[in-house]
Amino acid sequence: MSVRKRKWTTPKGVEKEAWVVDYTDGQGKRRLKTFTKKKEADQFAATASVEVREGVHVADSATITIEEAGKLWLKSGDAAGLERTTIDQRKQHLNLHIVPLAGSVKLTKVTAPWVRSFQDDLREKGRSAAMIKRVIISLGSILADAQGRGLVVRNAVHELSKARSGTKASEKRGKAKLRVGVDIPTNAETKVILDAAAGRYRPLLVTMIFTGIRASEARGLRWDDVDLKKALLHVRQRADRYGDIGMPKSVAGQRTVPLPPMVVNTLKEWKIACPISEAGLVFPNQAGNIEDHQNMLRRGLWPALIAAGLTVPTGKTDEDGEPIVAAKYPGFHGLRHWYASWCINRKVDGGLELTAKAVQTRMGHSSIQVTFDTYGHLFPSHDEGAEMAAAEQALLR
Repeated sequence: MSVRKRKWTTPKGVEKEAWVVDYTDGQGKRRLKTFTKKKEADQFAATASVEVREGVHVADSATITIEEAGKLWLKSGDAAGLERTTIDQRKQHLNLHIVPLAGSVKLTKVTAPWVRSFQDDLREKGRSAAMIKRVIISLGSILADAQGRGLVVRNAVHELSKARSGTKASEKRGKAKLRVGVDIPTNAETKVILDAAAGRYRPLLVTMIFTGIRASEARGLRWDDVDLKKALLHVRQRADRYGDIGMPKSVAGQRTVPLPPMVVNTLKEWKIACPISEAGLVFPNQAGNIEDHQNMLRRGLWPALIAAGLTVPTGKTDEDGEPIVAAKYPGFHGLRHWYASWCINRKVDGGLELTAKAVQTRMGHSSIQVTFDTYGHLFPSHDEGAEMAAAEQALLR
């Protein structure tokens, strides 16, 4: 690998010079790369020499643009059988956020400083912090797919992520913990929700409250998966937003949840009144098909919460000038959070007092870490003051 100066004269008689790195890549092909400064040429030569020796070097002319890599990334997702919602999200990130701002950039130009600059561009274009985070994750996934194809050596997004993970915990901005009464209904609130729930959506709400199943799992639940004699509910499938039936979110999502008497009795009554469903769904719509998620919210959850008086002001008024209120807990995840807290709480406080592993199993979390990250602060703590006092007395004796 050599670095040499090249001089030439333009047709207009202007003398110019540049520094050329002349080398042979891992496939035995001769490559030339030109720089305006010798320092830049030397830096490239040093890096490329190591990459060629290790068999990982990719020349600029042998790589592709981010847009082209993104298309390959989408094909990989299709081939892997990713859910339709995931593919749609990938397309949205690529077509609306990545390609318009950086589609023509070569993969070899994507360095850590470039990623920082791209984040700034997204911010200046009005993307929210949450959206920027999701788009950068997708960019990292695009680079990872390109790495597997031998189109790029480095994944600058993952390098930045590793660098951030090495920062001190005190320097990290932690995610706000779930709060009872704010994100999680209290026991008293859950009771009034049960009292207020009525009509065809009452069985759905009762079941979701006392099993913690996700809305998608409730939409895909079949009578074949409910054993009312043994009081067990088996989660074996889910329905996505498009009404497509598929497996739960993870292997751990396939689980069995015990049913308390109230759910068993409610479902026994509901089985008689339930609309006929060819698919054998427990909570179908009136036509017997998969229920729409928004209908479950607008006709089931929200009316029950409003009837129970669990509301928040919207700042708007109706035609008569009366204030319009909204449900305090806008999504079904509030019910799922309550179930988790019920499993965790001590028996003297009206809970089940289950172990963390048992809670993970009930919730269908992919790992125990997910359980601790989400609900760790809810687990009862020991009386450390009393323990320290006892240890002190033992030591002094």
